[in-house]
Amino acid sequence: MTLGFPDRRRLPRTLHPGAWWLWALGLATAASRTTNPLLLVLIIAVAGLVVARRRGDAPWALAFRLYLLLGAFIVFSRVLFRVIFGGGQGDHILFTLPEIPLPAWAAGIRLFGPVAVEQLLGGFYDGLRLATMVVCIGAANALANPKRLLKAVPGALYQVGSAVVVALSVAPQLVESVLRVRRARRLRGGRQRGMRALRGIVIPVLADAMDRSLALAAAMDSRGYGRVGALSRRARLVTGVLVLGGLVGVCVGVYGLMDGSTPRQLGLPMLVAGAAVAAAGLLWGGRQVRRSVHRPDRWRLGEVLVICCGVGAGGLLYLTSQVDAANLYPSLNPLAWPELALLPSLAVLVGVLPAWLAPPPELSSPSPGDPDEHRPAGSGAPALAWRRTPGGDVRQPVPPSATHERTTP
Repeated sequence: MTLGFPDRRRLPRTLHPGAWWLWALGLATAASRTTNPLLLVLIIAVAGLVVARRRGDAPWALAFRLYLLLGAFIVFSRVLFRVIFGGGQGDHILFTLPEIPLPAWAAGIRLFGPVAVEQLLGGFYDGLRLATMVVCIGAANALANPKRLLKAVPGALYQVGSAVVVALSVAPQLVESVLRVRRARRLRGGRQRGMRALRGIVIPVLADAMDRSLALAAAMDSRGYGRVGALSRRARLVTGVLVLGGLVGVCVGVYGLMDGSTPRQLGLPMLVAGAAVAAAGLLWGGRQVRRSVHRPDRWRLGEVLVICCGVGAGGLLYLTSQVDAANLYPSLNPLAWPELALLPSLAVLVGVLPAWLAPPPELSSPSPGDPDEHRPAGSGAPALAWRRTPGGDVRQPVPPSATHERTTP
């Protein structure tokens, strides 16, 4: 007990960004192993619950709804594509659209015509699977700090990692710009909605995004990002050959594992060899690059548990697909209603455990979970404001006198 507050088991802290990305990739792997809409919706619900409970109040945490809208657009596009190009391949015809005749060189392609239930469901299943994978990546983007992710990039890929981090932060920055522009419009009395307000929002958002991108590029350039220093040409060549060759081996190995008709020699052995060569290239290139890291992110128990949950969900669903794949791929011919089996459901629900196992996120402002909210009534203890330390890992109480001096003109 401290200052009359109840003891908190875990202090808020920022989880390692790599842990959230590995967790999300595990969920995306689970989504890639099924077309069952019930399981896919369950995966989306798992990702949404974890994001709702463990995201902070940073700008990138607001981008998750953007990925949900993108997923809905993907599903709509796949169904529309089946209506335009793939109708008629089924026994249950819903309606018939006027067919557009095509020239002889476009044989095998048909525009419009009869639309069957089987084709619409096939497009819906495929689109929902792709949308679920996109939502999983969006969950990682909403939970992980893209700027802190740059510190975890190996030294051999530090220059490439800078560009990747900038690319990952585009969507969160756009969301923040849209919110800032809309807030400014409301303060100025703007009441236009819909398409009328689009012109007044798009131009300021694009201009703000351009200014922020230029400022970020200038800041990165002033700090030496993207510079090779005294690295020799031979060292760069050896590093590039090892890393690229290893990644090619990893791609071939993954394809060999997923494709049953590929020889076994191109499966697991190629995957292990490619990973070893890529790791050797990263280690060699990392020794040639000298850089300092302030307050490096540590791998603790919370990170390990989050990774185990994501990898466990993907691995268990993969094993389920090898044992009993009937419930993972609903039949379209003949039509069958998708079923939610117990074993795949439990495999997916493993991915929701980080909502409680991961430490609570660090917020820039007091939240209902702060100790000040649990101050006993009538105890006479003054309310405390909270501020973050320069490192950003632990919050410290601010005396009421300091808060009064800071806020009183």
